[in-house]
Amino acid sequence: MHERRFDLLVFDWDGTLVDSEARIVACLRLAMEDCDSRVDDDGPLRTVIGLGLPEVAATLLPSASAAVWSRFVACYRTHWFAPERAPAGLFSGAREVLGELRGRGYRLAVATGKSRAGLDRELRNTDLVDVFTSTRCADETRSKPHPQMLAELLAETGVSATRALMIGDTTFDLEMAAAASMAALAVGYGTHPPEQLLRLAALGCLTEIGALPGWLASYEAGG
Repeated sequence: MHERRFDLLVFDWDGTLVDSEARIVACLRLAMEDCDSRVDDDGPLRTVIGLGLPEVAATLLPSASAAVWSRFVACYRTHWFAPERAPAGLFSGAREVLGELRGRGYRLAVATGKSRAGLDRELRNTDLVDVFTSTRCADETRSKPHPQMLAELLAETGVSATRALMIGDTTFDLEMAAAASMAALAVGYGTHPPEQLLRLAALGCLTEIGALPGWLASYEAGG
């Protein structure tokens, strides 16, 4: 039997496990309008998905004041948590993949640009509260691509960087993993295009979350 190469699998949330891009873009657009600003297309909004909200505000409104950035963050959260807005759902197969990986003995974690309140609500809505060993959110540590989020997860779980794998759909995820001396696997069905992700030091790029168990089995067997 081959030796396992990874003990901890760290997942991004939005765009990796959850199909939330359209909902995030809609809320970003509304928050910008609340701050008397508009964008002509969704491109700039998509590129910031994965960052913490203060970093998103500074990127989308670079010439605005700190007060406007704070207003943007508050408005985004109001739109995101609006009761009439349907929650984002898991990608097809994601729940089954997480169950299979837990069954194989992997420890699972989340590193996300979401707020703690936002992630906790979605963990409850998707009935995944007990699936993850540890989770980190952008409002309780440094935003991606700074590696602090991963460093804290590694310290909390007691797993070394060489035994952990980051799985995400943005360049921020891959850059964060590289800065933490962690291996990374890209997924090309989320926010950033595969050709952009493959320019970074990812071990591969999956076309669907359902391919993850097979990829892991092959990689850990040396194939």
